[in-house]
Amino acid sequence: MAATLRSRVLRALPLLTLGAAPAAFAQSFAAPARGEVTDGATRAALPGAVVRWLGTDQAATTDERGLFVLPYSTKATSSRLVINALGYRADTVQAGPYVRIALKANAELQEVVITDRAPSYSSLTPTNTQVISSRDLTKSACCNLAESFETNASVEVTTTDAASGAKQIQLLGLDGSYSLLTVDNLPALRGLSSPYRLNYLAGPWIESIDIIKGMGSVVNGYESISGQVNVRLKEPEKTDRLLFNAYANDFGKFDLNLNTSARINAKWSTALLLHTDHLGTRVDRNKDGFLDLPLATQYNVLNKWKYKSGTAVVSEWGVGALRETRQGGQVDFRADDASNAAYGITQQTTRYTAYGKTSYTWPTKPYQSLGLLVSGTSHDFRSSYGASQYGVSFDYTHDPDHAGHFRPQRQYNGLQRTGLATLLFQSAIGNTAHVYRLGASYLYDDYQEHLRTGFRAGETAAQERLRSLRARTERVPGAFAEYTYQNSKNLTVVAGARADYHNLYGWFLTPRLNVKVDATQSTVLRLAAGRGYRVANPIAENTGMLVSSRPFSVATDLQPEQAWNVGGSFSQYFTVAGRQATFVVDYYHTLFQNQVVADPYTVPSLLLIRNLEPGGRSFSRSFQAEVQVEPLKGLQAKAAYKWLDVKTTYGGDLLPKPLTPQHRLFANLSYASAFDKWRGDLTAQWYGRRPYAPSLMHQHEAGAAPQKVLYSPRYATLNAQLTRAFKRIDVYAGVENLTNFRQRNPIDAADQPFGPNFDAAMNWGPIYGRLTYVGLRFRLE
Repeated sequence: MAATLRSRVLRALPLLTLGAAPAAFAQSFAAPARGEVTDGATRAALPGAVVRWLGTDQAATTDERGLFVLPYSTKATSSRLVINALGYRADTVQAGPYVRIALKANAELQEVVITDRAPSYSSLTPTNTQVISSRDLTKSACCNLAESFETNASVEVTTTDAASGAKQIQLLGLDGSYSLLTVDNLPALRGLSSPYRLNYLAGPWIESIDIIKGMGSVVNGYESISGQVNVRLKEPEKTDRLLFNAYANDFGKFDLNLNTSARINAKWSTALLLHTDHLGTRVDRNKDGFLDLPLATQYNVLNKWKYKSGTAVVSEWGVGALRETRQGGQVDFRADDASNAAYGITQQTTRYTAYGKTSYTWPTKPYQSLGLLVSGTSHDFRSSYGASQYGVSFDYTHDPDHAGHFRPQRQYNGLQRTGLATLLFQSAIGNTAHVYRLGASYLYDDYQEHLRTGFRAGETAAQERLRSLRARTERVPGAFAEYTYQNSKNLTVVAGARADYHNLYGWFLTPRLNVKVDATQSTVLRLAAGRGYRVANPIAENTGMLVSSRPFSVATDLQPEQAWNVGGSFSQYFTVAGRQATFVVDYYHTLFQNQVVADPYTVPSLLLIRNLEPGGRSFSRSFQAEVQVEPLKGLQAKAAYKWLDVKTTYGGDLLPKPLTPQHRLFANLSYASAFDKWRGDLTAQWYGRRPYAPSLMHQHEAGAAPQKVLYSPRYATLNAQLTRAFKRIDVYAGVENLTNFRQRNPIDAADQPFGPNFDAAMNWGPIYGRLTYVGLRFRLE
């Protein structure tokens, strides 16, 4: 208390010296009140609590993390805050730079169920952030991260090819490798894990997902270009004691998840997250001789521990392990049969992760903290494409006369070992209207990749291995600074910069700016601008092209990718029938100064991977408009339109990026009955034409003039799910692609997979048609 009083006196002294004594009182309250509200018994965040200045009607509501920001009120005659929450005793506390309020439950209420249906577009963050809540994640099967975006318009999940089952996200029209994926705000699943990383996080492990468009914070590194996707996993001290989820579909695939948690004492808690899935049925619904989905088995485990001293120290550690095997290709392919001549794909992933986060908060300065974040990853990926691994392998050169030469198998193996450490200090200048963060980081990446296509004439095993090897070790120390200004009314500015020294490519200088203006209480304007860098992994990021007859021609002088991203958003919050609604419009322009371009257009028989041509252009322009309303109690509706213009210079011509639709429509209806006993969800999506590169088969079609770009037809999909909730069990059933739309002939020359026209990489639509599933969730809170 003495320290607080001394701080206020020091702030008032300059005003008293100037003879402005009447302003001293106002100065001490001009900054907004910030803090968090929790349950006094469990210390869990308390969303929906109402915080207001004593004696006024000006109030703020806590978000899903229990956080609030209450602007200063000129009508306030006191520095005290009143806090109310349904089922809890009201409390009155003294305002300060940052306050923590723990409310006690009202003993007269035996059971209180609070349902949080806050707007998915946050009105508090300086960035354009959309939140996929835990409730949203139950609107579809959500067996893994890839399926967690099915009821979201901002992110599109695409299939890289028609045989391996790999999926990627697209944000602002750019591949997922251009968006930073973080898990609990730690960079994760990057580098060689990019092709299949959406399968490595089980849906029931996820608490929520934050989608940030445009340039975010410099704290997490220089790699974010189109945005950031932050996955928040279940917290040991907040999650259910037990959650069991079982899923099965009509392909014969099943998923099993078991989450357990324990509060060991007031300071320690732990969570064990287990997942396994298996598909052992060979399914070929389109009768092209290839599996519609690969056979696959995955085992995945994560153990988290958390320590909260109760005063100043919070620490969290975790370890994880994953093992996955996949087998795709022709239905008759058997990987363990040396005499088998069918075309097949085998893949095996072994992955280990560990992380630690520790922070110390000054007891007398809750806005000041010091944190250390460390993580390590070992990712081992092995794959083959072609005949059985016991078969003979041949190579073919990039000479056009030999392109398409018979080759039973090629192999792609990769090993990545990564270490990341960040030291972060946060404090305020004078008061919490001026907050700054300073830090240093160190990134270590060791890559060992082999793309093996067989022996050339007279070549020894050692020579072949050396020719196929792509290895590099990256060591990147860096430092960053970020300043946040938030006035008492309507303006937030976040300006940051970082400098990193790459041992292979020199200095990376990354400036970023985010501005948020509350034009009115219900209108929010945002602006974001900045630069990002990225060192590409050209083979891992184009593994879909391995499922084709095209050989890879990779330049030896590839340079880091650089891009500027500028954009902004307009958010309008309003009411419909007395219930909250949201309208959001955003536009972002990404301009590449250099890009590693995978070119399937210039030479259809090859995949050329080069730097952006001198004088060439590469850009992405993204526009999206979305409205979310609740016209009737329990009925939520949202609709969106997205326009994308993504083009790159290929062989001197500015052409559209393959497989990116220019137009997309999205609609979702969600209904919940009283007490959520019944829930129904319906999602419809319409896709415009997608450009794609023709294979040699298209180039040689009789009577057809050669074309550089082909376009897919327009199509729509429809997904539905129905859930029945009991006391501790939810039973759900659903259908994906209800209209059974399928891409005809998704694989070119499927009957000749070793011929020059084979191509499974230009996949623009659904392959296997309608899919039905059932599942249940059992939980003990």
